[in-house]
Amino acid sequence: MGLIALAVTINVVARQTQQTEKPTQTDHDHMSGVNKRGDQAMGFDHEKTTHHFLLKSDGGIIQVTANDAKDTASRDQIRMHLHHISMMFSQGNFEIPMFVHDRTPPGVDVMKRLKDSITYKYDEIESGARVILVSSSPDALSGIHDFLKFQIEDHKTGDPIVPGK
Repeated sequence: MGLIALAVTINVVARQTQQTEKPTQTDHDHMSGVNKRGDQAMGFDHEKTTHHFLLKSDGGIIQVTANDAKDTASRDQIRMHLHHISMMFSQGNFEIPMFVHDRTPPGVDVMKRLKDSITYKYDEIESGARVILVSSSPDALSGIHDFLKFQIEDHKTGDPIVPGK
């Protein structure tokens, strides 16, 4: 599916989701939904990849790698997805994480409002890619950290929730 078709699909599903009231979900049901929507939106299988969300004193890092170094299909999908994410986020577009998590993650409103104060750098790494988020604005940093802490908790990555170097 092309990026434009994927974006349109995500918009339609997100709007439909927002229009229907959800019953209370268990943690297991919520995680299953996050994984299912994530696989759909990202284009790769969460079971074949590892996500990390790292808080830094000047921003943070979103990093995804294929679990198997020989899995070039997952690696290439990761790279395409994170390149796309870096462009979307820099434009203040956070529809993919809103779709994946079935709600607006904390920090998104701040990151949208202060998008010109945040730099998003896409970087290919062995077996995957990362997006480096940098800002000198205290408000933008707070938004970035809130967003990344939410990702850590919702994806259950086990990453530290305090900024490192």
